Amino acid sequence: MGFKTFLTNSGINANSFIEKTPPVILLKDGEDRANDAEIKRIFRLLYDAKTRPKFVLVILPFNDVPIYNSVKTVADTKAGIHTVCVVGSKFMKRERQEQYFGNVSLKFNLKAGGINQTVEPSKLGIISEGKTMVVGIDVTHPSPGSKETAPSVAGIVASIDRFLGQWPAEFAIQDERKKEMVSSLEYMFLSRLKLWQKHNQDLPENVLIYRDGVSEGQYQLLLDNELPLIRNACKQLYPATATKQGLPKISIIVCGKRHHTRFYPTQEVDADRSSNCSPGTVIDRGVTQVRSWDFFLQPHACLQGTARPGHYYVILDEIFRKRPVKAPLQNPSDALEDLTHNMCHLFGRATKAVSLCPPAFYADLLCTRTRCYLSDQFDPADTSASASVISGISSQPSSFDLGIPENIKDSMYYI
Repeated sequence: MGFKTFLTNSGINANSFIEKTPPVILLKDGEDRANDAEIKRIFRLLYDAKTRPKFVLVILPFNDVPIYNSVKTVADTKAGIHTVCVVGSKFMKRERQEQYFGNVSLKFNLKAGGINQTVEPSKLGIISEGKTMVVGIDVTHPSPGSKETAPSVAGIVASIDRFLGQWPAEFAIQDERKKEMVSSLEYMFLSRLKLWQKHNQDLPENVLIYRDGVSEGQYQLLLDNELPLIRNACKQLYPATATKQGLPKISIIVCGKRHHTRFYPTQEVDADRSSNCSPGTVIDRGVTQVRSWDFFLQPHACLQGTARPGHYYVILDEIFRKRPVKAPLQNPSDALEDLTHNMCHLFGRATKAVSLCPPAFYADLLCTRTRCYLSDQFDPADTSASASVISGISSQPSSFDLGIPENIKDSMYYI
């Protein structure tokens, strides 16, 4: 009841609780197959119920990865029911309970289609005009302990309005294992354009893409392989008049944090309490490439250790160089850096700035969720339950069928 009251006070409608719920048999540590069967049974009862729930709060008995994977797989890919998982010991703990409830409620609101935070329109530059779709793309690959049949999975997220509060997603199995270039990008990108059109009754004039997980040696490959697929998707929807005008204008920024570059303040007055650079620090000269457009950005305050900045490399720009820059910004580089920094304050699952731009962050979370769905392939040693979670699965990566039900497909189910 305390959590219900907290949700209501936070502006989330939690009055339609279903009183009669199916009985839950206690799950047992280490008995993955039995736990999975019980989870499937419960969600079957929920799915077949006269009043099917839209949300299920799952209180886990302990922090167990196989149980979590089973819950998310059956709820997301079979039942079409939103779930929010919490660990019982933390959920019932009195100390700092409101803070924990607050973090959980952020997920509830996002999954329900709400917006957790906004910034002043002036801080979002070109996006505040409502004609720019922001996209995040990432690919996850099998780890060393994965099965030989484990596939690579590509994920894409995209904004649906100028507030950047909702980021519906699409994912697809790659046609080749450990292939970084997204093979199904044309179809995936087309679905994001259609969703933007559905919400705005028009197509975006600009498309700003943050691409995660690409190494320096693959920048040209991205332009040669992925950019044509994006343009092909646009040609299928945009009228000829718009295409002749060069619409949509596309900018692609490769971003990542897997580097060894660190920055330290040279004066004590410029350091924060952890002796890191102040949040909002941008480095775009000296250590960056002379003939290219790249920059380092540390938008967050690091609570422990040395802050790791994000590295952003612009491989294509058709948006910022052709637009006038408003004061106090002095050039297109300032405009992109300022926009990227301000977007880092709009990550829906946090109340402070995050270290990586949200489009890339969300795409990474989406890929992590797909690993849950395919946990029998990615983490075969950790769980034996997953084979029973996805019934009828083939041993060949091309046969994987991971459909998201229509009722939650265009929501942030992966958050």
